[in-house]
Amino acid sequence: MNPQKRRKIFERLRSANPHPTTELAYRTPFELLVSVVLSAQATDKSVNLATEKLYRVANTPQALLALGMEGLIEHIRTIGLYRSKAKHILETCRLLVERHGGKVPESREALEALPGVGRKTANVILNTAFGHPTIAVDTHIFRVANRTGLAPGRDVREVEDKLLKFVPEGFRKDAHHWLILHGRYVCKARKPACPACVIRDLCEFRKKTKA
Repeated sequence: MNPQKRRKIFERLRSANPHPTTELAYRTPFELLVSVVLSAQATDKSVNLATEKLYRVANTPQALLALGMEGLIEHIRTIGLYRSKAKHILETCRLLVERHGGKVPESREALEALPGVGRKTANVILNTAFGHPTIAVDTHIFRVANRTGLAPGRDVREVEDKLLKFVPEGFRKDAHHWLILHGRYVCKARKPACPACVIRDLCEFRKKTKA
């Protein structure tokens, strides 16, 4: 795919959604961090339902530590893998208090040192909470990048590296959200909604759906 076509793709995605953001509900970097950890193998909707009540009771590392394991589980029981997620979150809270004065660090290295925080989660925090032009590649973005020809790669890291190289600079900050939303609602895994797609004529997917 040539640079002109890539630029047109992002121009259209921007026209359709000028201010994209995450569908996770949060007010602080810490709330976002907890929500992203909870969202692994769970829907944003299910996470938001649980955290709406949780954050009213506890929305700082200190407050979550005071809740304890069973208190936290009580709020997140409806989310898959809740026990291991609770363990990771509480350990993360302890490290945030000990190492970072209770604040979420704005560095990849410090974020990835937290339990349950891998490269993808660190990228989400850096991009969404702090405005860094990073791109977290999840299953939706991996599919869109490969299917459209935008940034094909064999694994998520290869796709991430290619996107950071190929996405025009002015679009990098919002590219993560445009691509994830496009993959979630239009370029779906089983049956992409090609007729409703704003980048249909620019996409290099050969098996476009007709209805």
